[in-house]
Amino acid sequence: MTVARPFSGLRYNTEKVELSNVIVPPYDVIAADERETYFSRDPHNAIRFELTRHVADEAAADYADVGKTLVSWRASGVLIRDSDPRYYVMRQRFTAPTGGELERVGFFAELALEDYSDGIVRPHERTLDGPKADRLKVLRASRANLSSVFLLYQDREQELESVFARALETDVVAEAEDDAGVHHTLAILADPDDVETVQSFMSRLPTVIADGHHRYETALAYRDEKRASATLPNPTAPYESTLAYFANAYAPGSLLLPIHRVVKKLACAVPPDDGRWREGLPGWKHRTVAMEGARSIDELLEAHLAPLAGRPAFAADDGSGNLRIIFREEELGNRLVVRVIEEDVLKTVFGLDQLAIREGAVSYPKSAARAAEEVRTGDGRVALYLNPLSADDVFRVTGRNELMPQKSTFFYPKVPTGLVFRDHQP
Repeated sequence: MTVARPFSGLRYNTEKVELSNVIVPPYDVIAADERETYFSRDPHNAIRFELTRHVADEAAADYADVGKTLVSWRASGVLIRDSDPRYYVMRQRFTAPTGGELERVGFFAELALEDYSDGIVRPHERTLDGPKADRLKVLRASRANLSSVFLLYQDREQELESVFARALETDVVAEAEDDAGVHHTLAILADPDDVETVQSFMSRLPTVIADGHHRYETALAYRDEKRASATLPNPTAPYESTLAYFANAYAPGSLLLPIHRVVKKLACAVPPDDGRWREGLPGWKHRTVAMEGARSIDELLEAHLAPLAGRPAFAADDGSGNLRIIFREEELGNRLVVRVIEEDVLKTVFGLDQLAIREGAVSYPKSAARAAEEVRTGDGRVALYLNPLSADDVFRVTGRNELMPQKSTFFYPKVPTGLVFRDHQP
């Protein structure tokens, strides 16, 4: 199954840089107006490996400067390569969106690339050609994996937990804190017995891509290019693998957060009234609770929507001061709540088909508070709040070789760029 090998990583020299000043979020969650912040923060900030300084420059960029920067920073000692292959254990300590301190522990490895048809590395969402073409330019120019694919594996019994704990007790090599307040600790896992334990465990399992579908498919495209130009097959060539971060989907700190829906004003002239809700959703139960502005939404959802997890259920907010809780007295079974929302709510109540949704009738805020604000001060008409999917949902759907609806889940915390790189050059 999954081939996750130790590798000789390329890392920032913490005697030359402050690691907290050079790590960045994944490229696809950095807003256009945030780019300058990272470029200005430190001359060695890792955003230089990911994005152009200005969005307008992106289309014409060939990213040749990325390759030159990589070579320059290695030569100057800003980046140093570890001598022997090892795994890199990362612990992330953070405050959950609903409060409370959590930690997630996973590891970086060299992932052997597999076609999706083999069922070993499994996707959960579709990709777009534009971002893949852009990432392919970066990979060609750098000949390095500069940000990682994030994958989930199943370890319900926490078999690898003690292995990672030993590394974090004895071999920490770097620490950093990001702008979201997540504290990252990086440790080396090089003990031969522990390496064998991890490698053997992973070899028995398929994995699911949580984040980084575009990066993974870009790596496949680059592999195919290099294979086509190679004289002979070379299974150990650097292009046959990519950089990946693995986390146990069933560990307490592996959060799968909901991505809420906001129906925009352009698609909904007036919010549905009580009669429209009941006409569009016959057989559903309705109750209303008072809502005192956007700041109260998380507490209200925890009290009134979270207990309905496992059922078809959602909360609707039109900014009127009342939060409508709508649900059915039945189990979801093998259905996903996001699919129910698309078919029963967006289509039936709002009259929105897939084309309208793709063309922008619905937005997808990453938090309930943002969704509530969008309704009150932005272009949102009605916010639809959902319960999160479970790890079981993800593995069940991908195990059937199916994809989830657009924007089904948000994996938190994100895996930063800058803790470890994988250079294809020796």
